[in-house]
Amino acid sequence: MNQRYQACIDECLACAMTCEACASACLQEENVQIMARCIELDRDCADLCRLAATLMQRDSRVAADLCIVCASICRACGEECAGHEAGHCQDCAKACRSCAEACERMAA
Repeated sequence: MNQRYQACIDECLACAMTCEACASACLQEENVQIMARCIELDRDCADLCRLAATLMQRDSRVAADLCIVCASICRACGEECAGHEAGHCQDCAKACRSCAEACERMAA
């Protein structure tokens, strides 16, 4: 394990799983159409968080660059999720904010 990035890796992986859970729960909502943007961002965020964790784990030269992008999508996803009352969206918004902060610290 790459201890230098471990806190950020942990945040990214937790965020990815929370985003996946949120997207799955959104698909079960009564009016799934109003959740479409949330689902899109959840999926994009989860993918980028997993990739960021992978790049940090291997100490890639582009890890910091990707973490900047990851922080950006986390912020967008968090803002979208925060606008929905569902508990899974609120949990996701919190995880996204925390991950964005970790990625920004790592990339600094």
